[in-house]
Amino acid sequence: MIDERAIEAAVIDAEQATAEFDGACRWLVAARQGPMEPLAAEVWVFDRDLARVVLVQHRWRGWVPPGGKVEAGETPREGAIRELLEETGLRVELLPEPAAVAVRSYHPDWPVTLGLSYAAIVDAAVPFVAEPGQPVAWKRLDEDWESCFPGDLARIRQHATWLADRLG
Repeated sequence: MIDERAIEAAVIDAEQATAEFDGACRWLVAARQGPMEPLAAEVWVFDRDLARVVLVQHRWRGWVPPGGKVEAGETPREGAIRELLEETGLRVELLPEPAAVAVRSYHPDWPVTLGLSYAAIVDAAVPFVAEPGQPVAWKRLDEDWESCFPGDLARIRQHATWLADRLG
């Protein structure tokens, strides 16, 4: 069961996200009426040129941003930071605005849940410490990659463009 602190943080971050997909905010309001599935959080880590993003190669999802389930006692932002550290070894400060909020299923046998995407910008020379069996790599935004979430590339590209306009 998700605690109220995590739900409140998810609501605030969902409302502040620079992009909303799948009617996520409406879905969250309705989902709060009953027991909720665990929340998910991920981090879109860009290089300073906003030309590449860090992805992990999941055994069946393909190349995806580092992330996972928000654990008990965590907010989605805290879960994103923890998952990023576990999967890549990167310690970063997330940008203030959440990048996106979406509703999706992370496994064919699981129900849909709310996923919050956060963003960070790091020096591309920072080394990775990958989890065993889950390689980490920089992927260029002007190239495609294999993923079970084909819409992610366009969403991540859109956010990189938004950041470039914002950061000048």
